[in-house]
Amino acid sequence: MLEPEAILRLEADRVVMLDQRRLPAEEVELECRSAADVAAAIRELAVRGAPAIGVAAAYAYALAASRGDDLDETDRVLRSSRPTAVNLGWALDRMRDDPTAEHARRIHRDEVERCRAMSAHAARLFAPGTRALTHCNAGGLATGGYGSAVGALIAAHERGLLEHVWVDETRPLLQGARLTAWELEQAGVPATVITDGAAASFMAAGEIDCLVTGADRIAANGDTANKIGTYSIAVLARHHGLPLWVVAPSSTLDLATHDGSGIPIEERDPTEVTARFPARNPAFDVTPAELVSAIVTEGGVHRAPYEQSLAGAVLAA
Repeated sequence: MLEPEAILRLEADRVVMLDQRRLPAEEVELECRSAADVAAAIRELAVRGAPAIGVAAAYAYALAASRGDDLDETDRVLRSSRPTAVNLGWALDRMRDDPTAEHARRIHRDEVERCRAMSAHAARLFAPGTRALTHCNAGGLATGGYGSAVGALIAAHERGLLEHVWVDETRPLLQGARLTAWELEQAGVPATVITDGAAASFMAAGEIDCLVTGADRIAANGDTANKIGTYSIAVLARHHGLPLWVVAPSSTLDLATHDGSGIPIEERDPTEVTARFPARNPAFDVTPAELVSAIVTEGGVHRAPYEQSLAGAVLAA
């Protein structure tokens, strides 16, 4: 498993990140020397995953402050780089009162510790011999270290509870096939990549026991925005009687947004889908709270009614 500093770090005059576009073929670092460079890296998915882009934004803000840049403009440039993940704005809000490098590094350390705590809580949901399905990537790459959903899978594996992981490829950019499969391989967790369309067949065959995903934003009522395709497998899971566990830090909770209808959904370049034909390319979808069996944060396992349990999680954070 990669150390947090190998994924994302702040140096004296730059933000350095592992370029996730190049994985798993090669491990290449990308150097960003301005907040605009970091914003471009976020838009272009060199760094991705809600907690990780929050950390990247915090580092970019600290870098801008050290250079004497206009911090209002820095905030605007960073905040507009990706709209769905709430962690980006959450981190920038915290950096305003203390725009130092040490504060940004503390935000990073705290996110990693939150991931370790929530993964331990989530691991207790697993029964011995569990076979899990996960969608997209919610590992250390997406969180700046250890991971949320993938962290939970690793923790369950270390406790001898996880038998196997099925990894949705996660089209169109294959974050599952490229990144989650690579991270699980690095951690020694048995895993197999399947096409997104194969999930229903594996559920029907009795080869999947649960679904474990991360989240980019969770509304006050428990509606959850995650990578496009999550809603589909949540519906399939309900049909087949399987639980869906969402693992995410409290920084992903957005109690100011009542339900999923208020979550902005990013539309990306349609050429990521096809360069030949007209296309639509929403990057996320919203899974209704009634399809979510549990939401796990560093504060523990939260269940419906989520308006109450998630509000308590934020107060305890």
